[in-house]
Amino acid sequence: MDAATLSRLLGDWTRSGAALPCALADTIGTLLTAGILADRTMLPSQRVLAVALGVSRGTVTQAYDILGAREQLHARRGAGSRLRRPRPLTGTSSPSDGRLASFTGRTPETLDLSSGALPGLALVRDAMSRLDLGTDLDSDLATDGYHPAGLPRLREAIAAQQTSDGLPTDPDQILVTNGSQQAVWLLAHSVVDPGDEVVVEDPTYRGALEAFRGGGASLLAVPMREHGLDLDLLDGLLARRRPRLVYCQPAGHNPTGTTLTSAARRELADVLSRHGVLTVEDTSSADLVLDHLGVRTPLAALLPRESTLSVGTTSKLLWGGLRVGWLRGATSLVARLVEAKKAIDLGAAVIDQRLAADLLSHTAQAREWRRTALVEKLGRTEDLLRRRRPGWSWPTPAGGTGLWVDTGENALALAERARRRDVRLAAGPAFSAFNGFGHHIRLPFWHPAELLDEALDRLDR
Repeated sequence: MDAATLSRLLGDWTRSGAALPCALADTIGTLLTAGILADRTMLPSQRVLAVALGVSRGTVTQAYDILGAREQLHARRGAGSRLRRPRPLTGTSSPSDGRLASFTGRTPETLDLSSGALPGLALVRDAMSRLDLGTDLDSDLATDGYHPAGLPRLREAIAAQQTSDGLPTDPDQILVTNGSQQAVWLLAHSVVDPGDEVVVEDPTYRGALEAFRGGGASLLAVPMREHGLDLDLLDGLLARRRPRLVYCQPAGHNPTGTTLTSAARRELADVLSRHGVLTVEDTSSADLVLDHLGVRTPLAALLPRESTLSVGTTSKLLWGGLRVGWLRGATSLVARLVEAKKAIDLGAAVIDQRLAADLLSHTAQAREWRRTALVEKLGRTEDLLRRRRPGWSWPTPAGGTGLWVDTGENALALAERARRRDVRLAAGPAFSAFNGFGHHIRLPFWHPAELLDEALDRLDR
């Protein structure tokens, strides 16, 4: 267990008011008892964890000693410190109450700058008001309500939007999922087998890293440069290895905001086509481009149909509470994924799918509203950061909702310090296959300037 991952799982471990060594030991013990940390997990060294948490090494040493006294930790000189789960007592319950520690202890005063998710558009409310539950659902209620591949009218609407964006698509090439995260998870657990190699960008979307790791994949990272993936390194890697797939985000890249030019997209497609590797194009943030060039033609339009899968969602453009995502690919591969999806659910909520089908007809309007608002907020956020944090640096994003900020200091320690002041930050290692980018944070720029100003004030105290 690396320090970056453990730090995220610990959450607000200092909030209990106990002495720091006891609070740290209690929280690690809770994660172990709840099964969030596995038996025999090797903990980070005391020095490394102390730096990540922004505490003294003595605090971590005492915490490890407390765990050892409770028989929850076995330490051996030269072999590190391993957790061990004591035999459970009958009648006891999990102290975590079924929740990850990182999601507990929030207060109304917490300023959450860890997520780039946007609030919903008024279009969603308007679509809800148009839906007549008494009449519009009659045809759906006449069926069993199960649509494993997705509601037919929604598959048609998604296919029509994909075609309009430059990627000719038939409805039977679409599989509707419960958000894009389920789509990525489905790929990681059905297309990828344990031990398969998967190429990812470095940095990349942290949800994808979690999904592929959870599926047992071996991750091969290719660094992101100023204008996209390092194609020379990608070309060389694909020549030497035979990965199961390449996962990439050509537009609105999360977390850097990079959006490939037409020329760069063609160059990437040439490399991928030459090696015949299955490519997963995540277009989750592709609707949120910020420049005047508008939405880019999908990478999949430049690749063979049989070797390409696309991930999409309504969450970024419209609202995260509308749990509708999709996979787009060759009909035979989509049919296989439909069968795999049946093992975890038999279809997304019909009402959500009906709303999404209606809202997709307003995509152009929604994109323009988002672009106009985000460009304005980006300018204000950059001005504020240049004034308040002149030592920080970042590339101005061409898409998405976040800044990829080099803070010049240990980002894990910064995030931990912020958490103790009721500010949530997303540290760079969470976005890296190998916990790199130790000085970076992903900072959403869409919040009101007053909120970011207050967060920086708290960090300065």
